[in-house]
Amino acid sequence: MDLNTIWFLLVGVLIAGYAILDGFDLGTGVLHLFTRDERERRVMMNAIGPVWDGNEVWLLTGGGALFAAFPPVYASVFSGFYLAFMLLLVALIFRAVSFEFRSKVDAPGWRRRWDVAFGVGSAVPALLYGVAVGNVLRGLEMDASGVTTTLPGLLNPFALLIGVLGLAMFVLHGASYLALKTEGALQERMRRSASAAWVVFIALYAVSTAASYAVAPYLFEHWLANPLTWVFFALLLASRIAGPWALRAERFGRAFIASAAATLSIIALAAEGLYPRLVPSRPDLANSLTIYNASSTPRTLTTMLVIALIGMPLVILYTVLIYRAFRGKTVITSESY
Repeated sequence: MDLNTIWFLLVGVLIAGYAILDGFDLGTGVLHLFTRDERERRVMMNAIGPVWDGNEVWLLTGGGALFAAFPPVYASVFSGFYLAFMLLLVALIFRAVSFEFRSKVDAPGWRRRWDVAFGVGSAVPALLYGVAVGNVLRGLEMDASGVTTTLPGLLNPFALLIGVLGLAMFVLHGASYLALKTEGALQERMRRSASAAWVVFIALYAVSTAASYAVAPYLFEHWLANPLTWVFFALLLASRIAGPWALRAERFGRAFIASAAATLSIIALAAEGLYPRLVPSRPDLANSLTIYNASSTPRTLTTMLVIALIGMPLVILYTVLIYRAFRGKTVITSESY
């Protein structure tokens, strides 16, 4: 395994880690948007309150790793998705601010406005992340200066389908997390929501897979011949069986692990289809950015690998300690959001 492949795996691990950790944050925000009871809204916000900002560290780390290891990919994708990323940034800012502002004024209208900001600020990123992935899987129009696809071109039917799939995945993950962290009537509703989300998620994944074969057949060139395909597909199938079973048995910790495993599986299957490409080019795949023609120098990759091997365990340790400190059911106090 060469340095380029190792960095492809590291970037993939960071993206998957972000999707698993911040995914349930975003899903919680989407579900929060449809919750009318004030106490339940507070419970939902406080369920993710201690961890949401730490979860977003994985996004920043993933972006930094992409910049360090594959700078042409970072430059091309961020320039091509500039307007979409600005919309994403605005949504994330309003989402973050809503945590602090909603309780500053004791007025229902004030709180409701920030609740809407929190919900929309969660739903927009959940959708746009999937749209971005969908465009990468489909391939981007590129020339010598980089990506030439316009914002309307990014909102093509295939990318929107993947965006909706990503939204369903995060809602499933968020509902599973809330079922783990809450009690009573709210827990029961989240259990039902997670069970319904499993059906929607698997149906959308089946449709998306068929659409991918029609739109981007190169993703399946070595799919069946690669043993990893069967490993991750088996993990996805096992998650599909274990998740709903755990929800019915009220084993909510196992249900959450199943939704996390499903998230990991579909990201791994998508990455496997892309490898060794990072950004496929339309209409000519020969112009694609790969882990070889878009990488940093071997010395840079080696130096950054040493830094990553020191830094990533610290990030993982911090994450484990935070989740251990705030384990258990969510309790509302006078200091809660």
